[in-house]
Amino acid sequence: MSVPGAPAEDWRQLDRRSVLVTAVVMGAMAGGSVLPATAGLLARTSWAQVVGGVLAGILALGVAGAIADFVRWRRTRYRVGPERVELHTGLLTVKRRSLARERIRSVDLTAGPLLRVLGLVTVRIGTGEHTGGGESTLELDSVSKAEGERLRRELLAGKAVGADSSHREDEIAVLDLRWMRYAPASFVAPLLAAAAFGSVMKISEWLGVQGEVLTWAEGRFRDAPLFWGVVVLGLAALVVGVTGSLGLWVEGWSNYRLEREPGGTLQVRRGLLTIRSVTIEEQRLRGVELVEPLGVRLCGAARVDAIATGLVKGAEDEHVDHKTLLPAVPRVVAVGVAAQVLRETGVSPTSVSLTPHPRAARTRRLRWALAAALVPPVTLTVAGVLLTEALVSRVLLWASAASAAVLLPLAVLLALDAYRGLGHGVQGGYLVARSGTVRRGTVALQRAGVIGWTLQQSWFQRRAGLLTLTATTAAGNGAYSVYDADEEEGLDFASRAVPGLLEPFLDRAPHP
Repeated sequence: MSVPGAPAEDWRQLDRRSVLVTAVVMGAMAGGSVLPATAGLLARTSWAQVVGGVLAGILALGVAGAIADFVRWRRTRYRVGPERVELHTGLLTVKRRSLARERIRSVDLTAGPLLRVLGLVTVRIGTGEHTGGGESTLELDSVSKAEGERLRRELLAGKAVGADSSHREDEIAVLDLRWMRYAPASFVAPLLAAAAFGSVMKISEWLGVQGEVLTWAEGRFRDAPLFWGVVVLGLAALVVGVTGSLGLWVEGWSNYRLEREPGGTLQVRRGLLTIRSVTIEEQRLRGVELVEPLGVRLCGAARVDAIATGLVKGAEDEHVDHKTLLPAVPRVVAVGVAAQVLRETGVSPTSVSLTPHPRAARTRRLRWALAAALVPPVTLTVAGVLLTEALVSRVLLWASAASAAVLLPLAVLLALDAYRGLGHGVQGGYLVARSGTVRRGTVALQRAGVIGWTLQQSWFQRRAGLLTLTATTAAGNGAYSVYDADEEEGLDFASRAVPGLLEPFLDRAPHP
């Protein structure tokens, strides 16, 4: 795999132990894939035959995977040159890819349990450009841990602004086990309970005993009042959801550490079974977002996300959590960490008093919430009126009344909370915007990072004198909005936040 004119010793191979990793992974996948078939065979063959067949399949697939990965390992080379990082791989189809070192924005290290046992890591080198097909990323799977750290430091060396010896390593935040109490307050808990129920039903179907499971469950609640049956099921779901959310939190955030490294880079290390190491250059940091999901906010907590250029985003990418700098912690701690990340020694931009929005914004949210809350009751009422079966019609009408009694007050509370959360302002070098109720976010965005404004005003907003302003930036989500601000005050805010950007489009009335 040498290149004409390039010394052969410049090229490096991946760690040969990656072949062993592939063999073990393929064997485990084989074992998981034959589980349904095994359940079916048990009814017709002996345990010894089934176990023997399963082990033979695992061994065969493991060996096949090891052979294929050995070929990949032999045909894969990488090199870090003075100007480019190059990766050559492939047997039938040879791929030669390279990234200019000046464009590299991230070098992230990941190690699952098996890689950690063997002292290996997967290195992901990215430019931060969101192009299709992964052409902006090189992945080295796998190299030794020491080699991964060497690559990270070498490729990011000198990239941050002011990268010199005056920067010293600074610990910003470390794990506090008391933060674990906020894990069950997230939306993950109910999702895990539903997933657990679905898994039980699926496994019982594989084993051919789904009917027996349902019969057993029905027998447990047949003689119990409906109320207590619902209570017991709710408590069971709560226990499963809380246990699962705590387990995910422990796996994801154990060994957490956020620190500022020499050279001006932020590094997040975390993980129990799978270790993740994410590096963000401060020169591409454009701000932070204080995120407060409803359950977490009710507990007085918040998390901190980075707003930076070059962070991989998108639902199809496995690295979508790279922006999270701090898990859910007490809000005062989150505000302090946000200030340290932004190097703000005074008042944190995420904690300043914001300009409230007009009452017309509250009216709009009340209308939206009530309209959404009326859909289920109205649908049930119409169905109940149209059906001719008296019992079913009565049940639907009662369900309509119950849903209205629950949903309408809840909608009003959420709408009022959403209105109280609205606000915007300018603090030092940052413009600040806050919105949301189920997921409230307070964005502190560098004013210098705003490259444009988008002004939106529907017919209803024009009648109410409201305006939605969206700040466009190359970082984070790419756009951050100030919803339903007063028209005149919002334009003045945009003009003050980024002087000179909006003035050519403003028609200001002369003062008398």
